[in-house]
Amino acid sequence: MSTARRVLVHADKKALAGSVAARFITKMVDLLDQQPRVNIALTGGTAGSAVLEAINDSPARDSIDWSRVVLWWSDERWLPRGDAERNDTQARAALLDHVELRAGNIHWCAASDSGMSLDDAVVDYASQLADAAGDGLDAPRFDILFLGVGPDGHVASLFPDAPGIRVTDGTVIAVRNSPKPPPERLSLTLSTINSADRVWLALSGPDKASALGLALAGASTWEVPVAGVEGRLRTVFFVDKEAAAEVPHDLIATEY
Repeated sequence: MSTARRVLVHADKKALAGSVAARFITKMVDLLDQQPRVNIALTGGTAGSAVLEAINDSPARDSIDWSRVVLWWSDERWLPRGDAERNDTQARAALLDHVELRAGNIHWCAASDSGMSLDDAVVDYASQLADAAGDGLDAPRFDILFLGVGPDGHVASLFPDAPGIRVTDGTVIAVRNSPKPPPERLSLTLSTINSADRVWLALSGPDKASALGLALAGASTWEVPVAGVEGRLRTVFFVDKEAAAEVPHDLIATEY
């Protein structure tokens, strides 16, 4: 079972990204002192890119042995490889192209111009996860899984009242008719997200306040998907003051 959720409030988006970056670097160094490799699941969106850029800009960036970092994605947009709207394209520009990662340690989701169908891409990504999993598991145990949160409370590509949020088996789903473009995507299932040791959620701006408030007040997962997110060890919301407007004061933590 995970510990209680924590909400850490920062002055603004820049301070939020810098704080997450600093904590990420410190945690990665600690983890790599204890184990041969770490599995990290990245997210896209404005907050996800801001965090990666802050990691890249940190003078402590290279204290991480990036050759032992294994990267995954919590979701991906079904677009051609290299498209500016793909999460992996944004991640490469923000961080991945600037550090010494091993090519074989980056687990890309297939692209729409790969020759695969969307359903084939789901099978392919699920196979990658299974191949990297331990005995009896369907996916590797993510040491840290990043998520952004939409104004509607969606996480990864799991949207309110959409079929994907109700999937309870399997690790990866195909998303069609997404309420935000592009309409087709791949996403980890909620159960796979919640198998991560640590889930770190970054959100900023007044348009996120309602979703965060509802999630922490116990809203239905089907109506506010972020309400159902819970890492095995920790679930931390890194937010700015605007996004924290509807968070009860007693849920705001003073430290990680």
